[in-house]
Amino acid sequence: MIRTTTCAATSRPARFLGSAFFALSLALASPGLAQDGDSIITSHGVSSFGELKYPAGFTHFDYVNPDAPKGGEMSTWAFGTFDSLTPYILKGNAAALSSVFYDSLLTGTLDEPDAMYGLLAESVEYPENREWIIFHMRPEATFRDGTPVTAEDVVFSFNVLVEKGLPALRVQFNDIQKAEALDEHTVKFTFNPDGPLRELLMTAGGLPVFSKVYYETRDFAESSLEPPMGSGAYELLSVKPGRSVAYKRRDDYWAKDLPVNVGKNNFDILRIEYFADYSTAFEAFKGGAYTYREEYQSRIWATSYNFPAIEEGTVKVETLPDGRPAGTQGFWFNLRRDKFQDPRVREAIGMAFNFQWSNESLFYGLYDRTDSFWENSETLQASGMPSEAELELLEPIREFIPETVFTEEAFVPAESSPTELADRRSLRSAGRLLSGAGWEVGEDGYRYKDGKRLTVEVLNDSPSFDRIINPYIENLKRLGIEASANRVDAAEAQEREKNFEYDVVTQRFAMSQTPGDELRSIFGSDTAEVPGSANIAGLSNEGVDTLIDKIANAKSREELTTAVHALDRVLRAMHIWVPQWYKGVHHIAFIDVYDRPYTDTPPPYGLGEMSIWWWDEEKAEALRAKGAL
Repeated sequence: MIRTTTCAATSRPARFLGSAFFALSLALASPGLAQDGDSIITSHGVSSFGELKYPAGFTHFDYVNPDAPKGGEMSTWAFGTFDSLTPYILKGNAAALSSVFYDSLLTGTLDEPDAMYGLLAESVEYPENREWIIFHMRPEATFRDGTPVTAEDVVFSFNVLVEKGLPALRVQFNDIQKAEALDEHTVKFTFNPDGPLRELLMTAGGLPVFSKVYYETRDFAESSLEPPMGSGAYELLSVKPGRSVAYKRRDDYWAKDLPVNVGKNNFDILRIEYFADYSTAFEAFKGGAYTYREEYQSRIWATSYNFPAIEEGTVKVETLPDGRPAGTQGFWFNLRRDKFQDPRVREAIGMAFNFQWSNESLFYGLYDRTDSFWENSETLQASGMPSEAELELLEPIREFIPETVFTEEAFVPAESSPTELADRRSLRSAGRLLSGAGWEVGEDGYRYKDGKRLTVEVLNDSPSFDRIINPYIENLKRLGIEASANRVDAAEAQEREKNFEYDVVTQRFAMSQTPGDELRSIFGSDTAEVPGSANIAGLSNEGVDTLIDKIANAKSREELTTAVHALDRVLRAMHIWVPQWYKGVHHIAFIDVYDRPYTDTPPPYGLGEMSIWWWDEEKAEALRAKGAL
């Protein structure tokens, strides 16, 4: 599953993969005996490697406050625009948090990277070979209109997503052979025995469940601003297309007292205000237009968080550690275009980006250079030469991957001058690569090959990103490339990205701590030509596909780590992107009306869902008394 969230440094909204469909495997519980001789595992949840942290009968997750009060409003901002409340189809641009309407069979945690526990499902059973799973659903589960959530609704949800959902979902569901209702509250998923079985249990468990009856009179494939029929904790409060959306907590939510929800969903209202520019959004925050902000622009963080509300104590400013991989943020090439087929061209274009100068001149030295697709993860990031275990995976695919994977250490971008934008040494090296690829400088100063001029257009939808892209464009021009920055509005950018109409685009993916089959969405051949997929590079490589298979089918954390290391070093050697930057912390600011269940350190696998924070009425009253709220 893909969900969109605003993330990263001075950056774009990020695509976060694997939120509901990250990897899993065995959860040891009470075994029975399957017809094929495998033991049957029965449990309240599932885990990829080893036993679940929380035992059967647990009362709440450790990172929540079970006594958190309910009430108040959490408001934040989103970039761009929206025209739909339907997040699982290609048509339209869905509003932020519009998946909040729906429950799934299982739900994840913020302190286990690869575990899920029962939500709509009270328990699960599956054989040790994991070729199928049965979910025993809670009979008390109801949709917003009071009708029961049944196994037929689950089967409908799977089938309609395959038939009419986001094209990328069809790839994720490809190895689910069928979903069938065994009775009113029991549903079984059967998997391809040759598929990524560790992944498929989680894929089924994370399926959003829709009302079959509701869609008997509606076309699922059509975008809509009508409040959808879900079984989740929130319903629609108000919507102003392209401007704002608000959700209201349901007092009659059927699952509000389940252990997986205790201490969560504490706000009566969740509100998101939309802005076309980061700087405008910041000014709106200063003016009180919304209450919570994570800052992604280094310039604003370094120079602008000194306004009166901070000095008066009305707004709190904090820096919190981030225990997750920092994400894969960069300028991504569209490999569907012939001019980018030669990796020497891509590497040369990458060398023209002077991160060190950008960090000193634009970012106030707040960031580090990204080199890995699992940056900020000590366990998953490749380094040095391949290990013997990695070589066992890499040798069989040698014909499909760069030879430098075997002869050089994992690729790290060379450092450039922090004082001179045009680092002569880097540009000379880049020029030699372009010439070696057949792109020679003509009489007019531009590079040509077979009579065609080398052009590069960087697609951009944010004025605040101009200050980063424009210096990069200058360096590309110095190489003899006809380079340009094309800033369009958010709606046009979203449509062009869906249809792969760009040369280079900035994007960030937040990667799972337990990567799996969802990597096909970003790097797999099956998604390279699927409109709306996350494979924005258009990568189609048999060797990469093989490594993704190894990751998805890893039977231990050690096997998984080795396969991720191998994939990371291969992708880096292919130069499918120009890596940008990261920070291993969160910069946050909020009006001081909130409290939370942790002080300095959030749950290890996320800043913390804002639903585990709560509204502090005493703080709110104090601010009202000062006229500050």
